[in-house]
Amino acid sequence: MWWFTQGLCFLPVFLVVWSSCTFIITYLIAVFRRDVDVVFPYISDTGAYPPESCIFGLMTFISACAGGATIYSRYKFVEKLSEGALVTRSWLNKAALALGMLSCLGMCVVATFQETTVPEVHDTGALLFFVSGVLYTVVQSFISFHIYPFGSSTSVYRARVAIAILAAAAFFPTVICAFFVKQNTIHIHRGDKEYAFHVASAACEWVVAFSFVCFFLTYIDDFKLFSLQVKTELQEF
Repeated sequence: MWWFTQGLCFLPVFLVVWSSCTFIITYLIAVFRRDVDVVFPYISDTGAYPPESCIFGLMTFISACAGGATIYSRYKFVEKLSEGALVTRSWLNKAALALGMLSCLGMCVVATFQETTVPEVHDTGALLFFVSGVLYTVVQSFISFHIYPFGSSTSVYRARVAIAILAAAAFFPTVICAFFVKQNTIHIHRGDKEYAFHVASAACEWVVAFSFVCFFLTYIDDFKLFSLQVKTELQEF
């Protein structure tokens, strides 16, 4: 049996590979078409103009769906571990589920409303995605500590904590530096006074985004341990 066919292992594998391809493919197309600068454009800038905007929207929406399925599966896994033995609080697991789903909703908003078309809605979706996503990694790291050694090794727990800290640390300069960037143009030149803030904000945004990808990478071993089944019950009238 191939390792990625064990349990629900394929879910985080697909999410990690697909999300990484979404960022990289749209970036390469945008750079090739000279729609963005080579050095640290915002992720949304790489999907601002067609045809890359169409690819970015479609791939991001699929990532959001895969993320929702992965987050829900993680929720059910932790819930199953808590049956009979209280390894973690039920409300904490539900809070993680809610934060994860809000993050996926933010991704859907970002995918649907391009920043050049409806910037206010796009920025709201991006903020929802990043805030909920960072909080999700923090809560899941806390849950991993509580459920150890069931479904979480020491190395995996430490990796999740490190990724959560990195995502949280990169989130604040992303928002703070973006506040000082007043230009509404995608291309910002080295001589512009806001250039340093733009590069710092965009670089930290990429760090936060790939922190999420790396965080779901730590789910692969856990998802080998279980599977989900859909049960159909016919109601008699």
